[in-house]
Amino acid sequence: MQKEKYELSTDPDVTTFRFLSKGPKGEIPKLVIFQKTTIKNVHNLAFGDWNEETNDIDDKVISNDNDSEKILATVASTVLSFTHKYPKSMILVKGSTLSRTRLYRIGISNNFEEINQNFDILGYREETWHPFHKNTDYEAFLVKRKKKRK
Repeated sequence: MQKEKYELSTDPDVTTFRFLSKGPKGEIPKLVIFQKTTIKNVHNLAFGDWNEETNDIDDKVISNDNDSEKILATVASTVLSFTHKYPKSMILVKGSTLSRTRLYRIGISNNFEEINQNFDILGYREETWHPFHKNTDYEAFLVKRKKKRK
């Protein structure tokens, strides 16, 4: 996405990304982790604030630091990096709450033309995966990098 993003750091495996959200509330450490699932080539995208006390991601906290678009663009850039290294991987995206899943849908919808150039997106509803359509509620999303045409 061509929107402003935060600077990222990543591990050598390109599975864990860290960045700092900067807003009126100060700097908030964020983490994105691509976790293996029990399904071959499917990784879960885990995202949230880094909680130093628990040494884990807090995906329930609401930061409200006036930078949600920049954060979503940054998270989207991690998907680009991860799938560049692992092009056969599919990314499962589901919010920790219904409102967060809705926020992801809105982000995908608002940037669909750009996202669709590099990725196929499916939405899960009614116990089935469907091609993504704007203004449709989904329970989760599955993102896969498109194969390059020769």
